[in-house]
Amino acid sequence: MQNVFVYGTLRAGEVNDISAAAARHDITTPTYIGPATVKGRLYDFGSYPGLVVDNKGVPVVGDVYEIDDALVAVLDEIEHVYPGVEGLFLGRDVTVDVDGATLACRFYPVARDAVAGLAEIASGDWVAHRRTR
Repeated sequence: MQNVFVYGTLRAGEVNDISAAAARHDITTPTYIGPATVKGRLYDFGSYPGLVVDNKGVPVVGDVYEIDDALVAVLDEIEHVYPGVEGLFLGRDVTVDVDGATLACRFYPVARDAVAGLAEIASGDWVAHRRTR
């Protein structure tokens, strides 16, 4: 088991809902741990967001789940993260605070150079942003 921080289409109710992804692959349902934020800049790619980690950025809103290790390969596939290949999304580690507990999590930011010319989501919340478009 490990933790994952999700901030975009993997959030509950979104197109790549993490629990639905687990169910499609007959993997144990992720356990919701709680809300968290990561400092950065969130960008609108149209049908999904991309997070660039930036300590001077805004708190980017997301959720932390405890997941079965088998789900990592599914999430990597959704985000097109492959060993030895640098794509749009990067499989990385981040430490977040959930209700006073510090947790190490996997997450999927984007490379800084991938966001040139894209609109920044000032609120740092993909779900709220998507609902207003």
